[in-house]
Amino acid sequence: MTITIHHLHVSSSERVIWLCEEVGVDYELKTYNRSPLLAPPEYKSLHPAGTSPVIQDGDLTLAETAACIEYIAQKYANGKLFLTPTHPSYADFLYWYHWASGTFTPTVGRAMLVRAGGIPEDNLVAKLGSERFKRGLLALDNQLRDNTWLAGDDFTAADIMVVFPLTTMRYFFGYGFHDHVNIANYLKRVGEREAYQRAMKTGDPDLEPALGLDHPKAFGA
Repeated sequence: MTITIHHLHVSSSERVIWLCEEVGVDYELKTYNRSPLLAPPEYKSLHPAGTSPVIQDGDLTLAETAACIEYIAQKYANGKLFLTPTHPSYADFLYWYHWASGTFTPTVGRAMLVRAGGIPEDNLVAKLGSERFKRGLLALDNQLRDNTWLAGDDFTAADIMVVFPLTTMRYFFGYGFHDHVNIANYLKRVGEREAYQRAMKTGDPDLEPALGLDHPKAFGA
């Protein structure tokens, strides 16, 4: 049976496409345009969460990026890109896999809302969010100082999870990496992966992957 990926353009669902390309799992892709910024009603109706991504496997409809990625990798790819507890980098894999959606993406999202709402920088909420954002980038940059990938030499699902807020999400909240050379070099390595290239061309053929030091032009601008 073929997995159906419901892909909202310029969104987190690109990670599910990328996973399938990396592990060689066949999929059917259904794409949806934003209208004009948020998901259209037909996408929101796919799952009670109303968010991207959504996958279908027979009678199953599943949301949440980490859940979709783990489901596909474990059920259809023999756990490929997921480290086992006996692996020496298992703790790093586990941490960064969950850090992406549990900490960093919400931090970027809050910063985006603060900027969009015109909240002053000296506002307590803005200051706390800015501090957490800077701390997250510094921790990530330090992790990549002596590691090719987030779990050492092994490219894993943790990398697939983390890359989205570092790249495509910058179309909504612009920030750069001039002070984080290790992240910049990491994104160069990501851009060289053929599976990543295929995934981006398949899911968002008109979108330039945001892999550079500077943030891209804002989405819809």
